[in-house]
Amino acid sequence: MISSKMWWERTKASPLALEAWLFDQYRGESSAAGRIEALRDAFAPAGSRAFRVLTVIAEQERRHARWVGALLEARGLAPRIEEKAERYWPAVADQVADLETGAAVGAHAEVMRLERIEVIAADCAAPSDVHAVFARILPEERFHARAFAALAGEAALMRTAAAHDLGMALLGLAP
Repeated sequence: MISSKMWWERTKASPLALEAWLFDQYRGESSAAGRIEALRDAFAPAGSRAFRVLTVIAEQERRHARWVGALLEARGLAPRIEEKAERYWPAVADQVADLETGAAVGAHAEVMRLERIEVIAADCAAPSDVHAVFARILPEERFHARAFAALAGEAALMRTAAAHDLGMALLGLAP
């Protein structure tokens, strides 16, 4: 198990690891929008506050995918979604039974992601292009974590915490 800071130091030190991670981010941001819309459509009544919040988050995730895609292109790489076995989502997906548990799963995932983005945004030695993109993503990811947690409530966050910890372990991250 490694911390986000240790993970980032290893990732930025290896051009191949950094490139692979950027592709993972592109895939993750692209798929997040669809997952969020599926949650919204399944559990949030049209026109409700939850529906509107989830719509905004999904739109922002798509924008993040465009920004990461542009970063890949600027590095001479064609943005693509590579097939890769999911590790985190299978560990948490069965927790989603309603809006609250779905939002709790989203909140846990956003907090995990937010920790990594904060490390990158705080790293003045990060590649400048990567730093710039993730510093721009950071405030919106903070909003996502807060919004999901508010939609979830404390009880749902607690009910889904064990699955999140398992998902983090499957990623090799320290809970």
